[in-house]
Order: sequence, then C-alpha cells, then structure tokens
Amino acid sequence: MSAASRKRPRKNAHTALRFGRLAAMGTVTALILIAGVRGSWGTAQHVMLGKGREQGTMTVTACSQERCTGPYRPVSAGSRARTRVTIEESAAVREGRTYAVTVKPGSDDVVRSGPAGLLYAWVPFGGALLLASVVVAGGLRLTRSAWVMAGAGLALLTATFLAV
Repeated sequence: MSAASRKRPRKNAHTALRFGRLAAMGTVTALILIAGVRGSWGTAQHVMLGKGREQGTMTVTACSQERCTGPYRPVSAGSRARTRVTIEESAAVREGRTYAVTVKPGSDDVVRSGPAGLLYAWVPFGGALLLASVVVAGGLRLTRSAWVMAGAGLALLTATFLAV
C-alpha cells in the first residue's frame, strides 16, 4: 500500500467535515436572516406598500401596558377620521406627540410611517444581520462578509436610533 493511498481516506473525511460545517453554518445564517426579514415584514409591508392604504396622523393621548391610543386624522384620499386608533407602545412613540401613521387594513391599528417608521420596522432585520455576522465569521470563516453584514446591521440600528 502506497503512502498516497493511505492519506486519501483522511483527506476525504476532512473534506466531508468541512463541507458539513459549511452547509450547517450556511443554513443557520440563512435561517437567522429569514427570521429577521419575517420579523420586520409584518410592520414594514404597511409602511413600504402604503399606496392605496389609509394614511394620516395620530396624536398619542394615552399609553397602557403595550399599547398607546389616540385620535386619527386622515391625510390621504378615502381615509376616514377615527376617534381612537392603537399603536404598539415602544421607544418609537411617546405620549403627547403626533406621528405620521398608516392604518393596517381592516382594523384600527396603525404603524408609524415615513422615514422613521420605515427604519423602525426593519430593526429586527438589523439585529439579525448582527447575529448572522457572528455565524459567518466564526462558522463560515468569511471575515470580510461578516464585517459587511455587521456594518450594515449597525448602520441600520444607528440610523433608527437617530431617526426615532
């Protein structure tokens, strides 16, 4: 048995393990990013696809537990005024302030619109980019790609913090 034939099984095993690691880490990265997009899309779709939706302003008058309420004044054609709409309480809304909002179809729930609302809607994706960058750097060993992902996530989160 030659030396070359004795080393071949070890090289094949190493190649199989490397492929398995790349496949596993690639799958984890994809799942993290998909979860980030899915978490963001629930709100982002109302902000990004606002054409034909009711748009207006909301003045936050009261907040309790996880919801804030207030009157809605329409600014788009076909929208009707409402005495009470609700928005999720978060760092993005404060009692006594007025915000540009979009009404979720078939409800009295609203989401922030405009640049601040758009950035805020994509916060879960920004967090997913940061988390996925760690997997890409450590698991896939693609450090440049990981730095780009981390930079994009950090830029999104910082822009949101400044806009909101």
